[in-house]
Amino acid sequence: MFPGRRGIGAMVLSAVLFGAGCAEPAPEPPPEPVRPQWQRLALPAPAGTPGRPMLRDVTGCAGRWYAVGGVGGAGGETRPAAWTSTDGVTWAAMRLEPKGYYGRRSVLYSAACRDGRVAILGDKPGGAHGNPRASSWRQLPDGSLVEVEARFELYGGPTAVNVARLVAGPRGYLIAGNRSSGVASWVSADAGEFEIMEGVPELVTDGRGTTWGFDAVATAQGWLMVGGILPPGGRIDRDPLGWTSPDGRTWQRDPVPATEAYEELQRVVVLAGTPVAVGLRGKEFGVWRRGPQGWESAGAFGTHGSAGAPAVGALAVTGDGLLAAVSDGTSYSLWSGADEGRAWRPVTGPVPMPAGADRDVSVFAVADQVLLAVDDGREAALWSSRLIPGT
Repeated sequence: MFPGRRGIGAMVLSAVLFGAGCAEPAPEPPPEPVRPQWQRLALPAPAGTPGRPMLRDVTGCAGRWYAVGGVGGAGGETRPAAWTSTDGVTWAAMRLEPKGYYGRRSVLYSAACRDGRVAILGDKPGGAHGNPRASSWRQLPDGSLVEVEARFELYGGPTAVNVARLVAGPRGYLIAGNRSSGVASWVSADAGEFEIMEGVPELVTDGRGTTWGFDAVATAQGWLMVGGILPPGGRIDRDPLGWTSPDGRTWQRDPVPATEAYEELQRVVVLAGTPVAVGLRGKEFGVWRRGPQGWESAGAFGTHGSAGAPAVGALAVTGDGLLAAVSDGTSYSLWSGADEGRAWRPVTGPVPMPAGADRDVSVFAVADQVLLAVDDGREAALWSSRLIPGT
């Protein structure tokens, strides 16, 4: 965020105060961290060849929790894995039924839950160019997970860019992602078969700029997707942007006030009926709220530098507050948001949380019970704690 210029009068006043021996006001001390009592949870080894567990996402609904990822073996070999729990403490490995070559080697990275059942995205790099080969998974009545067979072009093909996030709501499931034409969505009523919305007006890149989508959430009106747009004219920084849809098929742009800084919305949740998004704003992590009059800035927290790519790894609602996992490009940190996202405090984690390839942090909460998945590239662990809502 770029500070505005001070007027000449302010400069003169500052000089007078300095000459009179008046010191500049001391900066406010940083907020006291929230210090949860983290408890490490045991994840049983899935059936099959032993290897190190890999964790990528956690979710839950209707009294059941899910953690998803994979198992890593020698020579970069991987296979999908998932665990479930009815209390967030005792976990059981789920039975998986992959269908294809890449499905058997996938790492599951995004999970969404409705009516007590989970749907999942997974991928594995492959092919001549090493692009991720994405697939979706659905849960059967017996509790097992089965890979959904789909034509290659549904997630891949010549216009593929990425398949980002899977979310669930009363209308079914929606995937937010991107194609060479701009933002895309995939929709399904039951996760049994997804249909791609590609090149859709308002989502598509056009004369107004190049669009990019990161995340989505179900709302009372349908779906809300968030991301950014790179305006034409030689600029190199994005402006924040949202999109709304009643059904995931037709979309309208949802303008977000922008500053001169690089800005984009990377994660979004609904807190007490109000969408709240967290993303990048210059060298900070910005917060936006979508009230009755549209989007408004709700402040910022933390800082990040130029080492690596900063990102919002996860955002969860915990009671009447928020919990965010963000990366400054080198390591992840946790932050607790209160006052509808306007006030933030750092949260101590149970272990160091480095960022980078094959390193992930995810959070999910029900009321004040929080699950934290940490994968540092060598070891993955699931942790549980309780945060006081609104801290």
